Amino acid sequence: MEFSSDVLALEVDGHVATLWLDREEARNAMGSALWRDLPLAAAAVSSDREIRALVIAAKGPHFSVGLDLKEFGGGFTTSAPSASKAASSAQSYKAVRAMQASVTSIAELAIPVIAAVHGYCIGGGVDLVSACDVRLCASDAKFSVRETKVAIVADLGSLQRLPKIISAGHLAELAFTGKDIDAQRALAIGLVNAVYEDSDDVLAGARTLALEIAQNSPLAVQGTKAVLAANDGRSVEDGLEFVARWNTMYLQSNDVREAITAFMEKRPPVFRGD
Repeated sequence: MEFSSDVLALEVDGHVATLWLDREEARNAMGSALWRDLPLAAAAVSSDREIRALVIAAKGPHFSVGLDLKEFGGGFTTSAPSASKAASSAQSYKAVRAMQASVTSIAELAIPVIAAVHGYCIGGGVDLVSACDVRLCASDAKFSVRETKVAIVADLGSLQRLPKIISAGHLAELAFTGKDIDAQRALAIGLVNAVYEDSDDVLAGARTLALEIAQNSPLAVQGTKAVLAANDGRSVEDGLEFVARWNTMYLQSNDVREAITAFMEKRPPVFRGD
């Protein structure tokens, strides 16, 4: 697995990878380098069959303050003298779709993804963690769907993914006001699963959870994630049909044989993912 970036760092320890937002000097503001490199990081993780869970964390005092307005602000106020309004709009549309695809690359990972949040998680930061499967945070975390405060509509996934995570009323309040909420409010509304004391503790908690997941059959874990995703827009009967077909393909795996053998031998199973 090869990956390098000026704004992201990828570490692998056994079956668990950690993807770091690594632009501490800018409070992990999300600029063009991030949108370019995030799908590359996702591809690197996907290419390594030994990785069974991914933790996304951040270096520095904050997870992310969101979109790098210093970088992107120029794009909203200037344009090429010869460019028509239609051409400028088309270019803006293309840029937004590319950023959306960048976040979606995380949502589409076959393995579980756990966000470990501390400090500010604003705008694009919320877009990113909403693309994760599980969110944990430190007690100093502050979340904000901030876009209405800068006169734009959140367009990188929060408004599409958060309805599956928190209730419609809570999402409407956060998205309409752009207000900050603290860790305890995030816990109360189900945005995060647990609150830890500080950034070190939440990272340790995320890695412990990732290790717990990694001990299970990767085929079964990834199949479970696929079945959960397939439930969207399907009836219960359609979902049952999907999981029946999935298990028909994988019930003859070596992992199933290992689970049965380990049970009979009264020992922990050792899964290989085949």
